[in-house]
Amino acid sequence: MTAAKKAQGPVLTTRALNRATLERQLLLRRHTMKPAAAVAHLLGLQAQNVKPPYYALAARLEGFDPEVYSRLMQDRELVRIVTMRSTIHAHTADDALALRGLVQPARARELGQFRQGLVGVDLEELAVRAKELVESEPRTLKQLREELIKVWPDADPQALGVAARCMLPQVQVTPRGLWRRSGQVALTSLVHWLGRDDVAPAPPDDTVLRYLAAFGPASVKDFQTWAGLTRMREVFERLRPGLLTFRDENGVELFDLPDAPRPDEDTPAPARLLPEFDNLLLSHADRSRVVPPEYKGRTWLGNFAWSVFLVDGFLAGVWKLVEDKESSTITFETFGKLTKAQRAELDAEAVRLLEGPLGTGLPYDIRYGKVVGA
Repeated sequence: MTAAKKAQGPVLTTRALNRATLERQLLLRRHTMKPAAAVAHLLGLQAQNVKPPYYALAARLEGFDPEVYSRLMQDRELVRIVTMRSTIHAHTADDALALRGLVQPARARELGQFRQGLVGVDLEELAVRAKELVESEPRTLKQLREELIKVWPDADPQALGVAARCMLPQVQVTPRGLWRRSGQVALTSLVHWLGRDDVAPAPPDDTVLRYLAAFGPASVKDFQTWAGLTRMREVFERLRPGLLTFRDENGVELFDLPDAPRPDEDTPAPARLLPEFDNLLLSHADRSRVVPPEYKGRTWLGNFAWSVFLVDGFLAGVWKLVEDKESSTITFETFGKLTKAQRAELDAEAVRLLEGPLGTGLPYDIRYGKVVGA
C-alpha cells in the first residue's frame, strides 16, 4: 500500500496550502525581520545570479535596504555557496557550514556522471590541491581548472572543476554579490573565508523541522526536492509523534509543526514581484500550491528562468526590468486576464520597487506585453 493511500488527517485544499506556504515564506505581509534573520528563517535564498536575493528580500521585508545586505556580505555574515540541489544559495555563515555539511555526501555523489573525465584522479588529493590553490588567492573557475589540469593532464578540465566544487566547499568572494558593485566569480574555501570551522553538519531531524517552518505543510518528497536528498522517510517517521499530519487534495500525506501558522484559505494575498529561481517555486515536489497546472513550465526556457509575479498568491505571469543610464522599464507578461484591482495592485508593487532603494532614481515606465530575451 502506498503512503498516499495510508495517509490520514484533515484535507488541506490547494488554496489553504498556498496561504500557509506564503505565510511561512514571509509573503502574506512584509515583515520587519532583519535581513540575516530572514535568510536564516528561509534556509537560504537562491543566488544563481547576483540580484535575486535582493529582490527576494524586497518582496518580503519592510524597508529593505540593499546596502545592509551588502554589508553583511562584506562582513562575511552572509556567503554565496553551492548547497541544496547543487545550486548557489546565499546563507548565513552558520548555515553555510551546517547545510553544506548536510548535503556534502550528495555533492560528492554528483561526480558519478563525470567519472569518465576523472579517470586516474584521486579525489581526496584533488580536494587538497584545490584547497591550497584557492586559499593562496581567490581564483576563477578557469584559473582553478588550468592549475588542476597540470597535475592531471589526461583528465577533462570541466570534470576537474566540477570535482573541485563538489569535494571542497567554496564561496564566491566579494565584491561578487554586492549591490550594483558585483565583480567576476572568484572562489576560496568556505573555511578560509570565514576563518572558522566550528559548526557541525546540520542534523537531518532539525533540518526537517526548519524546512517545515519555512515551507510547510509538506510531504517527504517535498523535503527531498528542496534538499536534493533521498531516503528521508525514516527521519519523518522519527519526528511523526511531534508533528501534525494532513492530506492534500490528491491524498498525499503532509507533515507540519503543531504551532505553525495555517491561515484561512480566504486570507488576502497581495501581489508580489519575485526573482528568477525563487525558492518558493522550487522547494516542493508538487508545485501546484503556487503554480496553477495550466502555467506549469511557462517560466522556464532551457536553463533560463524569468522573474515571476504572484496575484492572489499564485503565479500569474513573468516580469522583466530593463535599466539604462536614462530610465528603467518594467514589463509584465500576464498568463491570464487580470482584474482592474489586480492590475492596480501589481502596478503599485512595481512603483514600490522602482521608487525604493532598489530603484535607480531615474524616470521609469510600466508596460504590459511580451517579455522576451534572457
